[in-house]
Amino acid sequence: MARRPVVPEPHTCRDPKELIGALTAAHEAALDPAAVTAPGDGAARAAICDSWRRSWEAGVGVETETAPLVFDTDVVADARAAHPLDRHLPMLRALLGRAADESAQLMVITDAEGHALWSEGPPPLRRAAAEVGLLEGFCWSESSVGTNGIGTALALGRPEYVYSAEHMVHALRGWSCAGAPVTDPDTGRVIGCIDLSATVDALHPASVALVGTAARLAESRLELDMHRRDEALRERYLRHLRGPGDRAAVLVTATGRVLAATTGDWRGLRFAVPAAGARLVLPDGRPAVAEPLGEVFLLRDPGPARRDGDRPLLTLCLLGAAAPYALLDGRPLALSQRHAEILALLALNPRGLNADRLSAMLYGDEGNPVTIRAEIHRLRAQLGGLLPAKPYRLDCELDADFLLVRRLLAGGRAADLRQAVRLHQGELLPLSESPVLRAERDELAVRLRRQLLDRGDPEALWAYAETPLGQDDLEVLQRLAAILPPGDSRRVVALSRAHRVLAEDF
Repeated sequence: MARRPVVPEPHTCRDPKELIGALTAAHEAALDPAAVTAPGDGAARAAICDSWRRSWEAGVGVETETAPLVFDTDVVADARAAHPLDRHLPMLRALLGRAADESAQLMVITDAEGHALWSEGPPPLRRAAAEVGLLEGFCWSESSVGTNGIGTALALGRPEYVYSAEHMVHALRGWSCAGAPVTDPDTGRVIGCIDLSATVDALHPASVALVGTAARLAESRLELDMHRRDEALRERYLRHLRGPGDRAAVLVTATGRVLAATTGDWRGLRFAVPAAGARLVLPDGRPAVAEPLGEVFLLRDPGPARRDGDRPLLTLCLLGAAAPYALLDGRPLALSQRHAEILALLALNPRGLNADRLSAMLYGDEGNPVTIRAEIHRLRAQLGGLLPAKPYRLDCELDADFLLVRRLLAGGRAADLRQAVRLHQGELLPLSESPVLRAERDELAVRLRRQLLDRGDPEALWAYAETPLGQDDLEVLQRLAAILPPGDSRRVVALSRAHRVLAEDF
């Protein structure tokens, strides 16, 4: 893990009154359009001057009295449950909570947008913090409340402190704070900020180092979680890394990280996030095609499908596709609507179905087993010996996008829900009139939507709102508008769509 940049200590060596006066003058100069730089006394650091200008350009005024409230109590609870740091809160409490209590400091943990999800400290300090919105549900991004230890650390991507008059907003100048961003080792994106805040005379010089250490420890815990997930994925999908000769094959996560490879020491490398059927170049220069395998992708160079005796892999892609299709060991197979329905029903019934039962599931009471036998005969022309009879079943390794979504929804983790939304880009075979498939289609869509509304984070909700199913979903759009901060462009889009849907209903 990369070392974090060294951050200078707070201004503890100068007289506070003198320093506050110098900082105030520097602040006024920095925001003066005629001024190019701050005064030459060195009171204002370059990072702070830059933050003042960013805040000013975002429309934050020095007269702002408090951070904006963006999350109601129930939304805060859902956001906490969905956040990756939720399970590591006991560790952070043990590391920072005691220091906060003994030093009259407030521990605040936010998400990537600066929304405060946890705020803990002595009751008198919490009462003072309530006056400026330094509590759960308020947004502390620079664009919301100007220069501050949380928003500026998130903007710079490194530990930072903001002392007294370094705050742009006058109401915050009785406070000082130190914040450190936390980065997700899986995606490489910042997911939150750990902050200690206190009144000016109570901020200890070690606070910057302390929050930086807490952030590194949290990232280590997240990395351990990631490695555990990786091992589970390798155990589930490693069997697909096979092929004759020196054929290259690579397993990568949905975020593009290499899990395993048949050649080369490539673990830890990262590809651009793959897409089904995309062509790319492996690190050794060989071409490869991306094949979806449920939660991962298999990248392999074109070549012989498999060794003799290996079970082939059939991948069904039946969610949201205008034309359903399958992949047989990476080779695309076009499917008619009827053949896609048959394969979906066989995937739901791995022990097999006879012609009568399959006909009833497909056509209802009007089904005819003779018609099913004719369709199976035509489907065998594509699948060969993978579709034996008595009963009809799939004799191969099977992955199906709709079955994976079902498993992910049963997982209960926030990451599982986001992955389920990514895969569920539309309904299961939306043109099918099969009573069994209609029931499966409706249940899958209802379960996904319900979990999103109950515990979906902004990323999962927005991903759903971008799908055909979610783009006109009023309840989802209203939930998004409620939890996204005022400065987020997605909130404007969600509000616009919600107004349009309401207008169309009248």
